[in-house]
Amino acid sequence: MMHQHDAAPPARTWLLRFTRAERAIHHVTGSLMLICIATAACLYLPALSTLVGHRETLKTVHVWCGFALPVPIILGLISRAFRADLRRLNRFAPHDWEWLRRRDRRAVRGGRGVLPVGKFNAGQKLNAAFVAGAILLMLGTGEIMTFPDPWSDRWRTGSTFVHDWLFLVIVAVTAGHLWEALRDRGALQGMLTGRVDPDWAARHHAGWADASQRSHDTVPTSPDGDNSQVNDVDAEMDKSSAEDDSEFAKRRPGTS
Repeated sequence: MMHQHDAAPPARTWLLRFTRAERAIHHVTGSLMLICIATAACLYLPALSTLVGHRETLKTVHVWCGFALPVPIILGLISRAFRADLRRLNRFAPHDWEWLRRRDRRAVRGGRGVLPVGKFNAGQKLNAAFVAGAILLMLGTGEIMTFPDPWSDRWRTGSTFVHDWLFLVIVAVTAGHLWEALRDRGALQGMLTGRVDPDWAARHHAGWADASQRSHDTVPTSPDGDNSQVNDVDAEMDKSSAEDDSEFAKRRPGTS
């Protein structure tokens, strides 16, 4: 006979946020970006260049990782969940414009964010747009610098100028992205495990949390942290989200 104190504690429910494919795309792209930044720093900063040495090896690694940057994203288009998230990132809803204007954009009332933020807030959407544009621009200028023969002096000089200065901007944006990720345990857990606490989602992405719960994108997880059940239902996130109709609104604030 099972005593009351022997009963297993109830399983905790989590929201599914990212599939394994999406997490792999993020991790591989991020790793390639960090390698490019590290090798570029060693190539362009005299102190690091002297300390590390192996300049030709570093140059080869930098070039190959740079040309490989778009590959995970292109391969990721096979995933319906990834394509759906790209659509989310590519569209601004009315609350996104309000999120950018308001200083209390992250305020929480009654356990919920004051704005019905979708799966990605406006800052994350702008960061994604910058990263996509930066990859394309660095790829184009890098190609001219790596294979300079067909190009005129003006093109080569301009490409070097853009490549070098954009590198500094990328370093600043990447540092900010890592800072925000490391100080937000919920967001970090979502990218590492694919699941987030519903309370965290309600505080930071209230609109997405409501849509996810309506579409049953939840999974019970045992108290010991086993996420095997999460992996079994990752494919469910490939379905179109119920959030799309609301977050993809095309009407700007103040229009009827």
